[in-house]
Amino acid sequence: MKVAVFGLGYVGSVTAACLAAAGHEVWGVDVDTAKVGPITEGHSPVVEPGLDELVAAGATAGRLRATTDPRLALERAEVSLICVGTPSTPAGSTDLTYIRRAVRDIAEAARVVVPPASGFHSIVIRSTVPPGTVDEAVAEVLAEVPTPDGLTFGTAMCPEFLREGSGLADFYAPPFVVVGTRDARVGTALTDLFRPVYKDNDPIVDVQIVDVRTAEALKYACNAFHATKVSFANEMGRILRHFGVDSREVMRIFVQDTSLNISPYYLKPGFAFGGSCLPKDLRSVLHLARMNDTELPLLAGALATNERSVRDVVDRVIAGPGREIALLGLSFKHATDDLRESPNVEVAERLIGKGYNLRIYDPIVNPGRLVGANLRHVTSKLPHLQRVLTDNPSAALDGADVAIVSATDTAAINALLSAPPARTIDLSGRLGAEAESLPGYEGVGW
Repeated sequence: MKVAVFGLGYVGSVTAACLAAAGHEVWGVDVDTAKVGPITEGHSPVVEPGLDELVAAGATAGRLRATTDPRLALERAEVSLICVGTPSTPAGSTDLTYIRRAVRDIAEAARVVVPPASGFHSIVIRSTVPPGTVDEAVAEVLAEVPTPDGLTFGTAMCPEFLREGSGLADFYAPPFVVVGTRDARVGTALTDLFRPVYKDNDPIVDVQIVDVRTAEALKYACNAFHATKVSFANEMGRILRHFGVDSREVMRIFVQDTSLNISPYYLKPGFAFGGSCLPKDLRSVLHLARMNDTELPLLAGALATNERSVRDVVDRVIAGPGREIALLGLSFKHATDDLRESPNVEVAERLIGKGYNLRIYDPIVNPGRLVGANLRHVTSKLPHLQRVLTDNPSAALDGADVAIVSATDTAAINALLSAPPARTIDLSGRLGAEAESLPGYEGVGW
C-alpha cells in the first residue's frame, strides 16, 4: 500500500519508518527541508532510540522516501496520515493551522496526480485534536477544494500513543489501535495498513472502529489521566514527607492493587462519590495538609468537582419544567442501604428545599432498619424520609415529570420502561439500550 505521511516530527518519522519496515511504500512530506533531507539520506531527522537504523533500512530498500512536494507523495497513494503539530494558542486552545494546511495540500495535490486504482483515498488525522475537528475543520477544507472526477475521499481519526524515547516500542506494542470514522472503507484501509505491523503480536492487536469524536477525545482522556496520575503521586509525596513516610514505598504497594487502584473500576463516567469512606478520608488528608502548610490542589479539586456533580443534577432539574420528581435509588451505591454522604440524599434534600415534590424508591433502604450514624445522617438530611419513600418503583414514578435514576434493579428499570416520565436523568449509565432510547432520556455525563 502506498502511504503519505504529512509531518516528519517525532510522530511522523516513527510512523513512516515503522510502516515502511512492514512493507508499505511510504512517502514522508514536510515543508522543512531539515526534516526531509535526513530521511532522503537514510537518517532520522529526530533523536529516537533505534529510529536511525529503521530509517536507513527503509531508505535503502526504497520503501521510505521524503519530499517537500505533496504531489509526489499523493501519486496513487491510498492513505494520507496527518502527523503535524497542533500547538496551543496563547488562550490555550488548539491551533489547527497545520492540520488545515495539510488537508488542503492533499486535496489540491489530488487534483493533479494519478489517483489510486480503487478511486478512494483515506485522509487520517494522527495528531491530537479536539473532538469535532474531522467533522468541522477537515470537512470545511475539503468542501472548499473540488474533488477530481474518479476520486472519493474518506476521513478518520486514528490517535497515536507514542512516547518520546520509546516511540518504536510504543508503535509496535500499542495499548490499542482506534479508528474513528463513519466510512467503512476507511476502516478497511487502516485495518489493512496495520495488519502487517501487528500480525505477530501476542496478544493480537485489533483495530477498533469507533465514532469519530470518540477517537478524537480518547487521546485527551489518556493524557489528562496521565497528568493526573503524576500530580496525584506528587501530592501524596508532599503531604506524607511531613510524617516521615517514604511515599515511594507507599506508591510501590499502592499500584499492586489491580482490583481498584490500577483498574477500570471508578473510571466510568457517572455520578458523584459518597459513602462512609471517600469523602471523610479525603477531608482528613486535606486537613493534614493545611496543618502542615501544604497545598494539595488536585485532591482539593476532587471534592470541588464532586460537589459540582451534585449541583449539576439539581441545576438540570430546575432548568426544566415540572415539579414532581421520582428519585430511583437513594443509597450511595447499589446493593447497600448505607446513606452516609450519599450524593442521592444530597440531591433529594436540595430539591425538597427548593419546593419540589419527591417520591423516592430504593430496593434496599428500609427506614425501620437504619441504625447508628447511618440513621443520624439521613434523619438530619431527610427527616420525613418515611413519608416520601416507597418500596414500589411504579408508585414513585406515578405522575412524575422527571425521573432521576441510579437504581439498576430489574423492578426499577421495568417500571421506568412501562411508564417513562417526560424526562429521565440517568446517573449510572447502566440502564440499558432500551431505557437510553426513551424520549427525554439524558445521561448525566453522556
